[in-house]
Amino acid sequence: MQPRTMEKAMPAHYQMIIRGGTCVLPWGMEQTSVGVRDGRIVALGVGPDATADQTIEARGLHVLPGLIDPHVHFRDPGDATVETIQAGTRGAVLGGLATVFDMPNTTPSITGAEGLAWKQGYAEQAAWCDMGLYIGGTKTNIAALAALETGRGVCAIKIFAGSSTGDLLVEDDEHLERVMLAGRRRIAYHSEDEYRLQARKSMFKRGDPYASHMLWRDEETAFLGTRRLMALATGTGRPAHILHVSTAEELDYLKDYRDIATVEVLVNHLTQVAPDCYDTLKGFGVMNPPIRGQRHQDAAWAAVRDGTVDTIGSDHAPHPRAAKLKPWPEVPAGLTGVQTLVPVMLDHVNAGRLSLARMVDLLCAGPARVYGVVGKGRLAAGYDADFTLVDLKRRRTIEDNWIVTPAGWTPFAGMEVTGWPAATIVRGRIVMREDEVIGEPSGKLVRFV
Repeated sequence: MQPRTMEKAMPAHYQMIIRGGTCVLPWGMEQTSVGVRDGRIVALGVGPDATADQTIEARGLHVLPGLIDPHVHFRDPGDATVETIQAGTRGAVLGGLATVFDMPNTTPSITGAEGLAWKQGYAEQAAWCDMGLYIGGTKTNIAALAALETGRGVCAIKIFAGSSTGDLLVEDDEHLERVMLAGRRRIAYHSEDEYRLQARKSMFKRGDPYASHMLWRDEETAFLGTRRLMALATGTGRPAHILHVSTAEELDYLKDYRDIATVEVLVNHLTQVAPDCYDTLKGFGVMNPPIRGQRHQDAAWAAVRDGTVDTIGSDHAPHPRAAKLKPWPEVPAGLTGVQTLVPVMLDHVNAGRLSLARMVDLLCAGPARVYGVVGKGRLAAGYDADFTLVDLKRRRTIEDNWIVTPAGWTPFAGMEVTGWPAATIVRGRIVMREDEVIGEPSGKLVRFV
């Protein structure tokens, strides 16, 4: 009888292999290879004999789970000379983002089923990356919010408790409480006290210095708004996500509300500081809530380090250059930022202000946790094959001519950064590599629990 011979196993085959990069995994950093099939991660630690339709050599690069900007304003529908979903998501992937969540204060605002249906279909035709969509809460659509918040691709209800760009405003406790009782998912809030804002308006006049913006929308305006929201959220049991927290007082206060509240800070509040930003940027430094002084920036970094902060966003909110040249307070509030978020945060990593793992937590796992994202947020088997490949050593200067938003400017122009996105991959498709956008728009709506 002839001895039996063992058949040699065929090497595994994948649609894509990312080879030899330093992968930021949920349990730490490892130099390993990742296998992808059908738009999902199917293997970590892929062997050297494995084959693939497409191989990306990532030695010398860090492989992050696809990063998420949970706070953008793409102004679509609206003025296409300022921003669109297609241009905004193009900027996102150039900047290393695989997913964005887009705000509802457009023209017209997205507050009902008809507008949502239009935006759902349009986003999946125009977007270069995956998208989540906010629904705007108003005093007149409260009865519909519970159904709207479960719509396809909806990341959250957005409430403007203080006035900002657009016509969405729910400023009084009666209507805020009714909103909280309508539905179950976490609500995202712009937290400023509208009554204090209006009462202080007469203290200022046209042509006052741009720094007057932070005096009008002062610390107490933000803190009072957040105290009111926490009282209502505690009473109703409705989870809250406080967007763009900008004061030391709020960050300290919110530590006592971790059972009901999560916290976002913006890259601008971590990077730019008053009064310098108003002296150098003029109207291009005006945003809501305003950039504040060093004490508040120090508190924001302390909150990043101690875990108070759950997410970081860009609050990308472009306006025409001509509008940003207007005197205060006619200058509209809002800055561009989706394309610069990752490079600026990588520079902070290189400066030692936070670890790369913490950055990934804030720009990936954190948004996934806060908003209930399905299939994104970590580099692990079964998750979407979203990746942000970064070169931590690459040095670049951010310039206006790199920015693809039709508005055509950035408040970070001239900033030298260390760390740069080398590639963006969305569900197994390379959409950006070495500053080149590849293929055609193929974004999908994000799934949420």
